Amino acid sequence: MTIWRGLVLISLATALSAQPRRIVSTAPSITEMLYGLGLGDRVVGVTTFCHYPPEAAKKPKIGTYTEPNLEAIASLQPDLVVIQKNPVQLQSRLERLGLHVLEVSHDNIEQVYGSISAIGTAAGVPDRASNLVGSLRKQLEDIRSRVAGRPPTRMMFIVGRAPNRLEDLVAVGQASYLNELIGMAGGRNIFREAVAPYPKVGMEEVLSRDPQVIVDMGDMAQTVGVTDEHKRAVVELWHRYPAISAVRDRRVFAVAADIYVVPGPRMVLAARAFARMLHPEAGL
Repeated sequence: MTIWRGLVLISLATALSAQPRRIVSTAPSITEMLYGLGLGDRVVGVTTFCHYPPEAAKKPKIGTYTEPNLEAIASLQPDLVVIQKNPVQLQSRLERLGLHVLEVSHDNIEQVYGSISAIGTAAGVPDRASNLVGSLRKQLEDIRSRVAGRPPTRMMFIVGRAPNRLEDLVAVGQASYLNELIGMAGGRNIFREAVAPYPKVGMEEVLSRDPQVIVDMGDMAQTVGVTDEHKRAVVELWHRYPAISAVRDRRVFAVAADIYVVPGPRMVLAARAFARMLHPEAGL
């Protein structure tokens, strides 16, 4: 019995030592997944845009998602670098430095679940990943069920535009996970047929599709430090078009929070916020 217990302890110690202890994240979504899996103590590097949770912002910075600093990453001596699939061949560049890399994708909700599972497996905590994915599925299904049976509300989500102007509008399209969240929350994305994740749209199209709810994050992608005055000014921009149902019914919402643009554990908060905008009568 003593020998058996000894073998179990040795096996456990070996498994723990094989787990990555120094992890670098190259995207805010990955950082939130790592912390959601209880791996914050292993995170040794994050991007300059990683704001959540607050302790993540205190970690050493490795650049941005689009311009990661390979020297900064290597200097942290990570035993795992988690990256989001991107066109700059970051995985091969990091592997040439002798680093262990995990590449994940989360363009849609199922991919978000898959990314959480892949990170959990790579970090040696697959059970935590399974529990987190199960919880997210349950919470999103609860939101869907709470708004079920109600007529879908026409909605537009603006994620980019010219500062202080309703020009160069960029909306959520079909290939974005946000399009799925809008549907779960009881909305109908007026640009859902656009194949691109974030298509450019014109005001003529907006007027013809007449959204009942407008969510504008436009020039507030840098979510830190956005004031209430700025948000009020965004809403005022839309008052130039009183014929739009959302403007007429005072259902234009200016938002500046990472929950709306970071696919990960907090996407449930985004879905719940959408549901409150779309169907306040549901009591979410």
